[in-house]
Amino acid sequence: MTPLQALQKYFGYTQFRHTQQEIIDHVLRKQDVMALMPTGGGKSLCYQLPAVLLNGLTIVISPLIALMKDQVDSLNLNGIPAAYLNSSQSAEEQKDIAIQLQNNRLRLLYIAPERLFAADNRMMAFLKTLNVVQIAIDEAHCISQWGHDFRPEYLMLSGLKQQFPDVPVIALTATADKLTQKDILEKLNLHNPAIFVSSFNRANITYRVTPKKNSFNQLLKFLGQRKDESGIIYCLSRKSTETLAADLKEEGYDAEAYHAGLSNEVKARNQEAFLKDEIKIIVATIAFGMGINKSNVRYVVHIDLPKNIEGYYQETGRAGRDGLASDALLLFSPGDAIKLRGFAQVDDNPGQSAIMLKKLDDMVNYCQLHACRRQYLMHYFNEPFPDHCGSCDFCLSEFTKFDGTLIAQKALSAVARLKENFGGGYIIDFLRGSRSEKIWAEHKALKTYGAGADISKADWQRYLRELTSQGYLQTEDNGFPVLKLTAKSGAVLKGEQKVELISHEAIEEHEHEAPAHEAELLNQLRQKRQEFAVMENLPAYIILSDATLLEMATYLPQKMDELRLISGFGDVKLARYGREFLTVINNYCQAKELSSRINQKSAKRQRNSKRGQTSDTAKTTLDLYKAGLTIAEIATERALSPITIEGHLTGFIQTGQLNVSDFVNDEKLAVIKDAAESYGTERLAPLKEVLGDNYSYTEIKAVVAWMNFNQNTQNQN
Repeated sequence: MTPLQALQKYFGYTQFRHTQQEIIDHVLRKQDVMALMPTGGGKSLCYQLPAVLLNGLTIVISPLIALMKDQVDSLNLNGIPAAYLNSSQSAEEQKDIAIQLQNNRLRLLYIAPERLFAADNRMMAFLKTLNVVQIAIDEAHCISQWGHDFRPEYLMLSGLKQQFPDVPVIALTATADKLTQKDILEKLNLHNPAIFVSSFNRANITYRVTPKKNSFNQLLKFLGQRKDESGIIYCLSRKSTETLAADLKEEGYDAEAYHAGLSNEVKARNQEAFLKDEIKIIVATIAFGMGINKSNVRYVVHIDLPKNIEGYYQETGRAGRDGLASDALLLFSPGDAIKLRGFAQVDDNPGQSAIMLKKLDDMVNYCQLHACRRQYLMHYFNEPFPDHCGSCDFCLSEFTKFDGTLIAQKALSAVARLKENFGGGYIIDFLRGSRSEKIWAEHKALKTYGAGADISKADWQRYLRELTSQGYLQTEDNGFPVLKLTAKSGAVLKGEQKVELISHEAIEEHEHEAPAHEAELLNQLRQKRQEFAVMENLPAYIILSDATLLEMATYLPQKMDELRLISGFGDVKLARYGREFLTVINNYCQAKELSSRINQKSAKRQRNSKRGQTSDTAKTTLDLYKAGLTIAEIATERALSPITIEGHLTGFIQTGQLNVSDFVNDEKLAVIKDAAESYGTERLAPLKEVLGDNYSYTEIKAVVAWMNFNQNTQNQN
């Protein structure tokens, strides 16, 4: 039987993927192999198919019981006799498997490395009595201290080639950078191995990273569009998985938790239910999913920050194994990164700690990226990739850009005046005029010191990343990362090169799920926009953005007053283009018998609102507060949420009508102010994460409002 015939017979495929055939040919010729393939790329087939063709036993070294069970069930279903040996089995079950092995009735045996090299050496002695024809090491990156998931027990595998010198060994992984690849080859002592590296690109997965605000509401919004689809949600802690699964059940979702602390029985039951589509959602720690072959996982959500790019890539890769369009969503909070830095420290191993911290920094950089996410992932794995993939949140979004030349000049000048000897943190503190003792005294006398005091620390961090990604700065790591100028820097400093930066706000999705747009109308609106673009010799997006066209095709405005409520229509554009676009919409709606949906869209804020103008409802809240009622009492009295009442009152701090001291003491105020200056005030959730449970949202809102009041006062003086 040829490999292709076996592929058709046992696995039901008519052709191989990636480099599967070449890998299988090498194994059949008894040659050692190291194979890197993307998650879902078909690594398992590279040793499972030879196991069918070779007359003997294939030993598969695997790190997880969950992986073993899933693979063995799948193989047996395909008519390939396989078994596993692990701690979940009774002595009687293990004895039965040993008999099957002695009678040459199994083609594959899955086993954990620690069992293979147990102190009594009985397992190794037993296996050497059998006809072992192939050894497969799955998740081979676990042997490397440079890898993201180092497991000391994997180091024992270095002795395999001594025990089985003539047996081909195939090492497989989906996640290994060049340093890890080299380490795998050295540690396993492979003999002249053939190395196969497939593309890491999972083209069918759309990658999105969203600032974590109210994570549960964000998750519900995401799941609301995917109620009939299967997905995995990853959390950092075991407790979080159970809490979130219970909350999702209350919302009507079929969800179960999965983590290492559950009994083997519960884990097996939940995994089985997920694989059979009896439950749609698994809420898990990273203990779940390695080797899971469920092909119709349509989405993977990370509620918490992954520890490294390798783990993130591997976990997101559990979506879309059938090649159909799938989603990967990560909710990012700077507070998560701070928590994970503690976990990254390895006791009594500073070298390993440094590796883990560097990998965490790479993960944070990915989350804060203002460039194509797919390119970042591919470059991380040393694979060339263009700067626009068309299917990550950055490439799918429209961002407002502005002339950031002056900001760039300040940053580059600071790097130059500091002799290119300092990292981003020091440079930002220098630009912001920090009075900290860590800023050298001679540096405080430099002209650029304090030149960027009007920009928050969070924004400076973003701008430095953008300048680096655009090639105006570069990072060199000689013990610690240092920012340096590039060949492109000089033109900016001389004013010969304009630099565009991205403003903080992208055009974001609406908070409420919008009704479906009319695709045919959208095409007609694009045609009309193109007519204007040609006539005025302008790019189409300058006439009206795609987002504006989509809003029109969604909400079907049919009068000028309604069109005014569509984002992107200022007075000039309304006068210049409004009537012609309305004609297109009205003609379409009359033909389709459709009416306006503008009432489903929340109105834009009124332009030119006067500072200090107060709504009647907010004034009522203020009066009750001054009468001595608490926030909770006012909320009850007015049948409004406490959050709404807080919003009313903090608004009066911003106008100077209430004192911040009514809401937060001086000690807390100083701490919150420092955090706000470091992380920015655009979103409160990251601040809450950083500050912890001792600081309430009310206190944070009050301090932010007070800071805004002070800023407004300074601007007027």
